[in-house]
Amino acid sequence: MTVLILTSEQDVTADMVVVHLHAAGVPVLRLDPADLTGQVALSAEYVHGGFRGHLWSAGRLVGIDGLRSVWVRRPGVPAARVAEPSEWLTEESEQALYGMLRGSGARWMNHPDAARRARYKPWQLRLAQGTGLPVPATLITTFPQAARDFAERFPDLVVKPVSGAHPQEPPRAVPTSRVAPGTDFAAVAYGPTLLQRRIAKRADIRLTAVGERLMAARKAAADTDDVDVRFVTSGEPWRPVDVPPRIAESVRAYLREAELAYGAFDFVEDADGTWWFLECNQSGQFGFIEVETGQPIARTIAEWLGTKPPTLPRQRGRGGTNAAVP
Repeated sequence: MTVLILTSEQDVTADMVVVHLHAAGVPVLRLDPADLTGQVALSAEYVHGGFRGHLWSAGRLVGIDGLRSVWVRRPGVPAARVAEPSEWLTEESEQALYGMLRGSGARWMNHPDAARRARYKPWQLRLAQGTGLPVPATLITTFPQAARDFAERFPDLVVKPVSGAHPQEPPRAVPTSRVAPGTDFAAVAYGPTLLQRRIAKRADIRLTAVGERLMAARKAAADTDDVDVRFVTSGEPWRPVDVPPRIAESVRAYLREAELAYGAFDFVEDADGTWWFLECNQSGQFGFIEVETGQPIARTIAEWLGTKPPTLPRQRGRGGTNAAVP
């Protein structure tokens, strides 16, 4: 059975996983939905109560029923590279591709429905609270007075985008920044603003979850005033660190509730050693962590993808097997 990887050609992080899959003798079909309908083709037939579906890419033809897992890594917009792209063709191509795949027996990392929901930062914060993860006091508002009142209660604040756009996605990238004392907050009325109590951190934590496997790395903070590790140049390396049992229990509960097989969790550690939840990126990068720590993240993902799908009831409304099964 074949592992299907949906991602861009330039995704070197996916390359790390493909190496392990090839070494294990697991067939792989890697394609970018952006290449529909040129370098990628599809077909599905529903006749007499039966289904036959196929995907073609790079000279290979793979049956939909022959997929053991689908890794939705960082795929492009369907049909984005055709000579004359259009919203209509994109919608048609997305409906065709993902609709066919939803009818397979493969399991997902991560299912598109779960992945889409998991991107919503307000939803993440509420889920983190519900699963017992410490969450800094946070306000998302378009009311200037609400922001002023919040700042009175929590004078040391940071501001960050609600969408959590990644710094590799210009021009939408906005770093987390400290809020200056005496800020008026009048501009809050022009767009949802996320304010959060600043945690005076002694380290940043990246916890990578693959199924039931949790791998955490710690990067000591050179300066407690640094609030966004993505934009700070530091000589401090990432080092492996044990996951506190209570955090591990809560993270696994988060994954079950979110129906995620993979998640990259960001925490900050305060002076007391408490790990404060910031966000969970359902398709977060892991290559830089593996390179610095030696943690076998790519191999663990390859093992998860290469495992034969369990025989389980279909998920409600999903058309795939339970994503959280290791």
